[in-house]
Amino acid sequence: MDEVTSATADGFRRATPDDLERLLELNNEAVPAVNELTADELSWFLEVAHLFPVAEDPGTGEVVALLVGLDGPGLAYQSLNYAFFCEQARRRQDRFLYVDRVVVHPSAWGRGLARAMYRLLTESADGHTRLCAEVNTVPRNDRSLEFHERYGFEVVGEQSDEVTGKTVSMFALAL
Repeated sequence: MDEVTSATADGFRRATPDDLERLLELNNEAVPAVNELTADELSWFLEVAHLFPVAEDPGTGEVVALLVGLDGPGLAYQSLNYAFFCEQARRRQDRFLYVDRVVVHPSAWGRGLARAMYRLLTESADGHTRLCAEVNTVPRNDRSLEFHERYGFEVVGEQSDEVTGKTVSMFALAL
């Protein structure tokens, strides 16, 4: 992890194991916008993430936002969506950063936290050529779809997961 994530930057800090309980709560309250996680899955993200910034509410100190950014390709991550971008990267012979999830508690909506975390991730993109993410279209996540379109992402595919019943648009942004 680079120095952007080890020190406080723009009011963010790197997630730690001490945050695990709150991060799990925050993530799982956001279902179905993101997939539910177990403590073990979230701990794995803490270990392998390229970037895992969190934002705290200035008044309470409680974590109100998180982003899990992964390197790609190359992680042993059993995600159909991550695999989609890995296959693209193999064909393109490039590297990408992957937003596995971004969660902002409703009490912190409208503060620009997601945009700022995406900026942190793009600033850490040493040698990566694209920023990739997926957004639910079934069930529809209009808030996230609008965010990614405003940020400049382009749709590069779509896929459905029979296990979860979700359909997602695959987004990429040239870095």
